[in-house]
Amino acid sequence: MIDPAQLERLLNRAEHVLSRLEGILPPPPAQPDWAGAVAFRWRKSGGRGWLQGVAHPHPIRLSDIETVDDQKARIVANTRQFVAGHGANNVLLTGARGCGKSSLVKAVLNEFSADGLRLIEVDKHDLVDLPDIVDLVEGRPEKFIIFCDDLSFEAGETAYKALKSVLDGSVAAPPANVLIYATSNRRHLMPEYMAENLEVQRVGDEIHPGEAVEEKVSLSERFGLWISFYPFSQDDYLAVFAHWARQFGVTETVIAGSEREALNWALSRGSRSGRVAWQFARDLAGRQPEGGA
Repeated sequence: MIDPAQLERLLNRAEHVLSRLEGILPPPPAQPDWAGAVAFRWRKSGGRGWLQGVAHPHPIRLSDIETVDDQKARIVANTRQFVAGHGANNVLLTGARGCGKSSLVKAVLNEFSADGLRLIEVDKHDLVDLPDIVDLVEGRPEKFIIFCDDLSFEAGETAYKALKSVLDGSVAAPPANVLIYATSNRRHLMPEYMAENLEVQRVGDEIHPGEAVEEKVSLSERFGLWISFYPFSQDDYLAVFAHWARQFGVTETVIAGSEREALNWALSRGSRSGRVAWQFARDLAGRQPEGGA
């Protein structure tokens, strides 16, 4: 039989310990100002995470993105289905750098934000917090794209497991108002090594990849829609340069006379891409006489 006075002392000590633990543990994520922004970033400090509204989202429009019409049509169709409440897929955009992967995601936000689309940017190191982010937005009337830019994982990183779980690996069904759009230069998101090919087994006429290869492929396969990007041709590069030069107010005469310089600029950068074309157009516009661009 426990002495009542002793029991009361034990309870008081337990309450004291719990109160101290409450001061140490991070509080649950605070509700953001949903009406104050259409784009958010997941921020962390001192073990506490929260959604921070982006005051000035990137203004790029779909009409600004040229020479990738097929890729644009596919992501727009998927996003339109999502916003309308129809079936839609998580999207993995992979391939050549600087060819419009991230820009397309930002542009579809601008295209559909008036219809209730919202975007949450999450750094890959914070992917472990995806369940908390999903809990914050589940049940809300808006549609949310969780955006992971330049996503790839190195050997030993484990954050990809949280991504796999949210994509299609948890006992809980993914919320109907959440999709994940990710960009990467790697198709399988993780490094692949020559030694892993030695694990492949042949059974009769069938090839069976080893466990390491299967693990890496299984992550990218959870994205229902793959959209690939390829290096620009010279004509595509010049077309994108001309588009941005016009946007910056450069005259057609100057644009036509600057094509060789634009090609040399790309050669010096070792890349013929939309990003490089934009950078040269910006530089060219900045070098024009005041009022005479």
